[in-house]
Order: sequence, then C-alpha cells, then structure tokens
Amino acid sequence: MNITKNIIISQKILLVHKVRTVLSLSGIIIGICAVMIMVSIGKGTEAKIISQITKMGSNVLVVNAGQVKIIAGRARQTKSVTTLEPRDALSIIANSSNINYAVPAQNKKLQVKYGNLNTTTNIVGTTADILKVRNYALSKGKFFDADEDKGSRRVAVLGQTVVENIFGQENPVGEMIRIGRVPFEVIGVLAPKGLDMNGADQDDQIVIPLKTALRRLFNLTYINAIYVQATDITSMGRAESETRTVLREAHHIRTGKPDDFTVQNQVSVLEAQRESSRTFTLLISAIAAVSLLVGGIGIMAIMLISIKERIKEIGIRRAVGAKKSDILIQFLAESLLLSIGGGIIGIILGITIAVIIAIFANWPFSLSLNVVAISFLSTIIMGILFGVYPAQKAAQLDIVKALQFE
Repeated sequence: MNITKNIIISQKILLVHKVRTVLSLSGIIIGICAVMIMVSIGKGTEAKIISQITKMGSNVLVVNAGQVKIIAGRARQTKSVTTLEPRDALSIIANSSNINYAVPAQNKKLQVKYGNLNTTTNIVGTTADILKVRNYALSKGKFFDADEDKGSRRVAVLGQTVVENIFGQENPVGEMIRIGRVPFEVIGVLAPKGLDMNGADQDDQIVIPLKTALRRLFNLTYINAIYVQATDITSMGRAESETRTVLREAHHIRTGKPDDFTVQNQVSVLEAQRESSRTFTLLISAIAAVSLLVGGIGIMAIMLISIKERIKEIGIRRAVGAKKSDILIQFLAESLLLSIGGGIIGIILGITIAVIIAIFANWPFSLSLNVVAISFLSTIIMGILFGVYPAQKAAQLDIVKALQFE
C-alpha cells in the first residue's frame, strides 16, 4: 500500500472519532499557540521599548541630580538635591570630546490657565538645543531660540495633550496663557511623542526658556537634569565616563566618595529591558514546551487506545497481504496528521491572537519566520517521536492472535 493511500485512510479514521481527535490535537494546539503568542509579545515589547528610547533622543545620557532609584517601575529621586547647576552643562561641553550637546533642564508641575479653562501640567525649563537632543518636532509655530532664553522671554511651546485640554480644536499659537500667575505667549506646538519608558505622557508638558523658568516661575538657581548627547552610539561609554569625570571635578567630590548625581545610559537601559524581555520569553516558551510534551504524550496514549480497538482490523489487513511496514506507516501517518494538524491550527490561532493583542496593546506586531518554521518542525518531530512506539507495536502484532481477538 502506498503512502498516499495510508494518509487517506488515516484521515478517515481520525474523522470517525472526532472527539478523540480534538482531544489529541488540543495539547499540540495550546503549546504551539502559546509559543507564537509569547514570542510575539516578547518581540513586540522589545520593539516598543526601542521606539520609546529612540523618541527620548539619539545617543542620549540623562544626568539626574542626586541618586535615582527605580520605585514601582519608575525612576525617582530619593531626595531633593541642589548640586546640579546650569553651568555644569557648559562644563561638560567644554571638557568633553565625545559629546555634541549638554542641555540643562528643570521641571515642575504647575497650573496653566487659558480663559475659563485650566489644567495642571509639567513645566519644563530648558534651552533651544533640547530640540536636537530629545528629537522634538513642531506641528505648529516655532521654538524659542538662544536670544529668547538669554532675555528671559515669557514664551511657551505646548505639548499636544495641553492643547487638547485647554484649547480643544482652537489654534493656540499667538494666544496668551498663564502659568501660575505669570502670562506667557504661545509660540509653538510640539508634535505628539506618546508615552515614555515610565508610562508618562510626553505630550502633557509645556517647554519654556530655562532662565525664564528659574527666575520667573521656580525661583531656583539649580536644575534637576542634564540631557547629554554623545557624538554617536559607539561613543556612549566614553561620553558617560567624561561626564562623570567633569561633574565630580566641578562638584569637588573626593576619590572614594559617591556621586551626587546619577547618569542613565540609554544603551544600558535598552540592554536591561531586552534581557528582561528575553528571560520572560524563554520562561513562557519553556512552559509552552511542557504543554507540547504533554500533547505528544496525549497523542501516544490515543494511538495506543486506537491500536487496542483495531486489533482485528490489523489482523485482517495482514492476512490479505499487508506488510508490517504498511501497518507501521499507517499508524505513523495518523500520529503525524494529528501533530501537524495541531501545529498548523496552533500557528494560525497563535498569530491571530498575537495580532489582536498587539492592536489592543498598541505595540508593533513582530514574529520571526524562523520561530514559525521551528514550531512547525517541532510538531513533525513530536509526531514521529510519540508515534513510533504505537506504530511499532501495531506492526508487531501476531496475525493469528489478532484475527482471534474479540
């Protein structure tokens, strides 16, 4: 009997016992589906993290005043620190060869009013170079320049969320708003950037000149952050080392004493996030592999039950001329049909669910063809591994005993 006929017979037999076939398929389907979903989620999360880091700026180091710790998934200062000053940014630029820009920044949440409407938002005082360092783009108007910063001009550039909260569909450029009690002219609107790595809305902010912020709003002489842009991705480590050296000298920190600032390296953050994502994906994939193993054992159990029910059939086929190899191929074909069928359904179902999750979670769908190929190949291997023993047992049945079996 040729292989094609064996496959056709196997298909008919499996369709006769529909419930048993579905139960046999379920383990393989769940295992493959879980692999597809979890690998896709892992890849999608990694892609979203990379996108969020890129939105923060290219080759950027973030220098925060004091020691910053991760609390509840967000970077927070352990206490208020006043040691970081605008002149530190100038020192970093003057004494570093691997840095393009060092942009000082100070932020604080304040109430903003326009007419009868108001909202509380993040006010960021910084310099014009923030556009280049943080990859900001404008959707309307213009950004303030160095002269407006030096002159402590009361001009503001709004984030998209602020515009929606107090202006709605109205064009805010040229309008006057009040930040606290101080009037500001709106000169521009930033293009949307979405959420940052900590889940904060980057569009819920107003950017104003640093000197204006420190003198007229915050009444401060210190800042809480400096955004340092390295010349390129390969010089991030050298840029971080230079930044630390310059700031320690500027702050007169003696050898052996801890820094009074924290430097966050984008590359380090990205690698940490990637490692976490990979660990999570491997863990879930291991669980999925166990599910696949259980599915394979289920196929073997069903095949052994099927052999017991079809002993007389096997005896008749042997009596009319079927060879042991025909019986072996017959039952091996059934096992492979179960495993491959479950694998195909699992792949389709897994990809579908992964796409739906990606849409609702608002991250890019990502799934390597290699993962799909390996998953499909694993179903073939499972079908062979767990089908060989039942197939051999069926092929080795004694013809006389099989014919006498009731």
